[in-house]
Amino acid sequence: MLLDKTSEAIAHFIGLFGTIVEDARERTAYDEFIASQTRPDTETLPEVSAEFHHDHQLVDFVPGVKWQPSSINIVKGDVPFLPYQNIKVDLGPQNLQVSHTMMMKAAVMSSGAGVILPEIPTVGSVANYVNQMIGLSDDDNFNVGGSGLEFSPDAIGDAPVLQLAAEASEFLFQAGPDIPGNAEALKDFSDALIDYIEAQDPETAPEGVFVAKGISIEGIFVNGELVEEAPNLDDYFSFKDRLDAVPSIDDELPNNAVVTDDGIAVVDQSVTVEMAQNTLVNSAVVNSLWTGGVVMAVLGDHTELNVISQVNAYADQDSVSGLLDSWATSGKSTETFNIAHFDRTDPGEGTSGTATGSFPSNWVVTEVEGDLLIVNWLQQITFMTDNDIGIASSSGVTSMIYSGQNTGVNTIDIYELGFAYDLIVIGGSVYDINVIQQMNVLYDNDMIGAVDGFHTSGSGQYDTSGNLLWNEAYIHNIGGQYEAMSDDYREAVTGMTNGDHSVNALASDPAFAGSGPLRVLYIDGDMINVQYIRQTNMLGDADQLALAMHKSGMFENSDWTISTGNNALVNLAAINDLDSLGTTYVGGNQYSQELLVQADIISTSPEGVGWQNADALVNEAVAFLSDALEDSTARDTVIGTPNDIIPYDQHGDGVQSMLG
Repeated sequence: MLLDKTSEAIAHFIGLFGTIVEDARERTAYDEFIASQTRPDTETLPEVSAEFHHDHQLVDFVPGVKWQPSSINIVKGDVPFLPYQNIKVDLGPQNLQVSHTMMMKAAVMSSGAGVILPEIPTVGSVANYVNQMIGLSDDDNFNVGGSGLEFSPDAIGDAPVLQLAAEASEFLFQAGPDIPGNAEALKDFSDALIDYIEAQDPETAPEGVFVAKGISIEGIFVNGELVEEAPNLDDYFSFKDRLDAVPSIDDELPNNAVVTDDGIAVVDQSVTVEMAQNTLVNSAVVNSLWTGGVVMAVLGDHTELNVISQVNAYADQDSVSGLLDSWATSGKSTETFNIAHFDRTDPGEGTSGTATGSFPSNWVVTEVEGDLLIVNWLQQITFMTDNDIGIASSSGVTSMIYSGQNTGVNTIDIYELGFAYDLIVIGGSVYDINVIQQMNVLYDNDMIGAVDGFHTSGSGQYDTSGNLLWNEAYIHNIGGQYEAMSDDYREAVTGMTNGDHSVNALASDPAFAGSGPLRVLYIDGDMINVQYIRQTNMLGDADQLALAMHKSGMFENSDWTISTGNNALVNLAAINDLDSLGTTYVGGNQYSQELLVQADIISTSPEGVGWQNADALVNEAVAFLSDALEDSTARDTVIGTPNDIIPYDQHGDGVQSMLG
């Protein structure tokens, strides 16, 4: 039968597909045939059934089981026995001193009880003396805007801030010029501190000074008031925002010009002067967890002193020209905060006090010969001056002058983690002292005056205050109660001082019930624990600014923004001190005193520029630049406008940064 071309093509395709399928089948069969020829012959493995069972049940201990070893036949040889010989060895004197600790270990091991006493480390003395100091003088002089005038008032200098600091220091404890670096000096420091505490009387404290004193002070005090919650520094000051606001030479200049529909370029005529916004920060944290005991026994006296002294002193009497009365102002005044936290944690609080478990029958004693010192003596001081002198006028462009915004930061964080013991025995006395002293001193008597003829139709705003002085201190003690030493404790401690390290009579203390072998630290001398932090910020920021018109008499519609305040002085300090993990037994006298002093000193002295007429001062200190001065070459120049290079030869340095 004849097929058309389409049907014939389909038939051929079907036939070809069938051939391919058949070829694939044959290949599969061939591969199986080849594989069967290479497969080795293996015999069938035999089947073996094995039954076994074990319940893995442990057999209980059966006491009294006797074990009889198998009999062994001993074959005697022909080796003759050696004759007995009496060998004498000189072992030295019979009163040889042996470590009592090793003696107790040997006794326990030879008894067959199988108790291995722990090796305990011997704590050593630790002392850190750290001084962090920053000194900066940024007394700038600038002449910007092309006024053609020279402004040369008397420099303020360092005397006012130093005088104010001397007045503020009267409320702080003076440790003396020499830092106590040994045990005797630290004891003298303790005696002097006690005299300072005893001299403070809450009833006779002067105005602006709050004093609290007692065996124990607890709570949060803010500017002399007991509060439930302390204010947060972040609500008043942001260190990050302050740093972000500091201009940089790499910052992109703002767009200060627009083109009108008529094709005329209009430039933003403004003058911004920022002469302050300095930041001084001291931060110190001490975590003294060097050693502690569940029970502490002190044969001598025990002295505990906790002192926080805080002073904020400032002068902020500004003199501003009456021509600026119509200008806007923030109205913010200087704020001061003295914040003190006293906190105490008793590790044994909430326990029943009844003995549970068996009492220890073994102990290990480690000894410290002499005194044990735990001292952290930290001092942070920042002294900065930013007494700027400047004259500014508008030159028809955007002028930004920054002559402040300095930053000084001291920071330290100490974490001391040592060893804990069940019992600490002290043959001498204990001196436990925590002191935080903080002082902020700010001299910010600014002057903003106008030269005769100064005026502007543009907007104006100024701010000469808004400073922040912040002291915050925190003392946290960890320790239990103090009790008079019992006869048993006194006898045992006295025996230790005489070389008998047996504490068997003390092992029945309920505090040791349920514990293992006692870990005992014996200190032959005194234990002196002194944590001292002193922080001081001193800033002189008495700025003097003269406002003048351009020498051409033009550019009277410029906008003005002036800031000579907004400084921040911050002290932050914290002490976490581990005294003991339980009760302290005292054989001698126990003296405990805590003191808080918070003072605000606002200077009202008529000295300085804050009490004088700003315009009168400015006009007395302003003079026209002579031709000789304009043609001379001074040490430095400050660029006020693209076409004005005004030389000056004043004290101090040039502006820190400027964008014009």
